Amino acid sequence: MTETVLTNARIVLPDIEIEGHLVLREGRIAAIGDGPAAGEDMAGDTLIPGLVELHTDHIEGHYIPRPKVLWNKMAAIQAHDAQIAGSGITTVFDALRVGTDENATLTSADMAEMGRMIGRAVDENRLRADHFIHLRCEVSAGDVVDGFRRIEDNPRLKLVSLMDHAPGQRQFADLGAYRTYYQKKLALSDAEFEAFSNKRLADSAAFAPMSRKEISEACRARGIAIASHDDATPEHVAEAIALGTSVAEFPTTMAAAEASRQAGLHVLMGAPNIVRGGSHSGNISAIELLRRGVLDILSSDYVPFSMVQAAFLLAESGEVALPQAIRLVSTNSAEAVGLTDRGAIETGRRADLVRVHAVDGEPPVVRSVWREGRRVA
Repeated sequence: MTETVLTNARIVLPDIEIEGHLVLREGRIAAIGDGPAAGEDMAGDTLIPGLVELHTDHIEGHYIPRPKVLWNKMAAIQAHDAQIAGSGITTVFDALRVGTDENATLTSADMAEMGRMIGRAVDENRLRADHFIHLRCEVSAGDVVDGFRRIEDNPRLKLVSLMDHAPGQRQFADLGAYRTYYQKKLALSDAEFEAFSNKRLADSAAFAPMSRKEISEACRARGIAIASHDDATPEHVAEAIALGTSVAEFPTTMAAAEASRQAGLHVLMGAPNIVRGGSHSGNISAIELLRRGVLDILSSDYVPFSMVQAAFLLAESGEVALPQAIRLVSTNSAEAVGLTDRGAIETGRRADLVRVHAVDGEPPVVRSVWREGRRVA
């Protein structure tokens, strides 16, 4: 029987913190005790549950490290995994994207192959964290359903989000913000930008309603969790509920966040929003939702380390106690997708743990990471 004892630690339980020790046995938390015990000395550092990340776009940056440079897929996955684990994330939903336009570098075939490679990496025990797939579906694209069909049978697929980035609604209700983002990103002239915007509006009207319906029906039949994306109005939320949604990703207004929470959806926002003090798109800030009591989950979005950084920042600033902050990046996200075997330091749960050295006024230091009782970082 494999047993590890971690002692002299500040342990963050679901509702309180204690000074004590943990006993890990056969990949599970076997016991939690006050005070010291014979074992590996944590030197007073903080032990938190392994973070559960539902939405990270970070894997694409490893696959395309420079424009038009495509890296080896397996090497990209492993490099991504190393950064994920080093950030205290022990369960990650890698975001792959289907639904393309004329500016896309990656195709649905690329995404399907990346999904297969993630599964192979898991099967070959190449990875530190536990990896699943979050498929982001751009429902305004004409090929989105075909892209979904290429990946729907992947056993790692556990979450699908339904997105529509057409201008004038949701994330880009402010047309000025849409222009700033896309015209600069794609180096478009004014005339090219107008044509770009008009095409996306037409595509959204033509494809989004039926694509949402078809993909959500397939997800419900397969038991795949569904997330809405960038809801801005109560009408958006009502549509999401009708489709069987369980997670509301990045609502852009307080009205949408409150309607989502009242309907029983898990409201998710980006941890970079907390760290930066606001949305990079100019939408509602995550801290406002937290103060109103309508924030459930924080995701790293585009900076893996932002999850642990945001949790300790919230506690240090006095916004919430550390146990509540940790629930935002572990317990709540695990429960939102049915992973009730992890996400909290409780006896019987998986021994997914992170040793953190907290530094006042500075980002915390992730010193060690265990997944199912095995040291992985």
